[in-house]
Amino acid sequence: MPLTSEPLRKLGFLTIGLFDGADPRRGHESTLEIIELGEKLGFDSAWMRHRHLQYGIASPVAVLAAASQRTSRIELGTAVIPLGWENPLRLAEDLATVDILSGGRLNPGVSVGPPMHYDQVKHALYPDTADIEDLGYGRVRRLLDFVRGEPATDFSGVEGFEVFSDRVQPHAQGLDRRMWYGGASLRSAQWAGENGMNFLTSSVVKAEESEDFAEIQLSHIRTFRAHHPDGDRARVSQGLVVIPTDTASPEQRAKYQEYARQRTPRTAAPQGPARMMFAPDLVGTSAEIAERLYSHAAFREIDEVAFALPFTFDHDDYVQILTDIATGLGPALGWRAAV
Repeated sequence: MPLTSEPLRKLGFLTIGLFDGADPRRGHESTLEIIELGEKLGFDSAWMRHRHLQYGIASPVAVLAAASQRTSRIELGTAVIPLGWENPLRLAEDLATVDILSGGRLNPGVSVGPPMHYDQVKHALYPDTADIEDLGYGRVRRLLDFVRGEPATDFSGVEGFEVFSDRVQPHAQGLDRRMWYGGASLRSAQWAGENGMNFLTSSVVKAEESEDFAEIQLSHIRTFRAHHPDGDRARVSQGLVVIPTDTASPEQRAKYQEYARQRTPRTAAPQGPARMMFAPDLVGTSAEIAERLYSHAAFREIDEVAFALPFTFDHDDYVQILTDIATGLGPALGWRAAV
């Protein structure tokens, strides 16, 4: 197989951590076990995605705090925190706290825009300010300022027996350089670059200048780097759904293929008013998936990935998939396990 891209430098994975509403602890524990397994297998990073008002992890930052105490090396990220649900000042405090607890391993990824089903949830989320909340890039700007140590108030000093700071505490040195923006459009890619963030690009993009997924994603990566102070050295992580089958049982292979088959129709053309394009799920042996990735124009432009685990599989399936990624697919892409 010809190597048509640089060797993969960082290998990560993404999960949403499903659980049974009648027994939520088991699902959360499964997620923590998967992160522990990722560290043992040598993965560089583990990422979590929010699922608000669903049976998936609603508070990845809290779960990653627990994960930080059960791991010692693997980086821990969010892909992504939708900031429309968050107060930037309070979130900055939480992120800094978890980063301190993890020893500087947190990689917060964020995005903007109205929360999903905003008309149905806004009265619970912002009962008095729903129609005037800034749900755009300004919300990220506020978060970045707080993380970077900009003043949050004009008051500091001693009052009675208490000492007050004018900036978020604790201050996590270096966290600002590990902030990521999850973008699906050219505008977001440019904004993330101009504001010095890292860039997360996933299996969903907007069909703005093309209807070819790889071409669209490639244009986002290049736009981001063209506007970033670090230029071609600016960090980009790609997140596609990959399902290697090297050690899968016949039953698992059949389940994985059916999962991908059901999701394939949405990849044929832009979906909905926003013209969202979805990447096909990659199912097959590690060698087959590696060959498809090497032919992917955007993959050839990056050296970091956070492969997304399918959302509805069983714990044993995730163990098999992660093991095959670490022992088969990763090495086929030139990656070497962390030690």
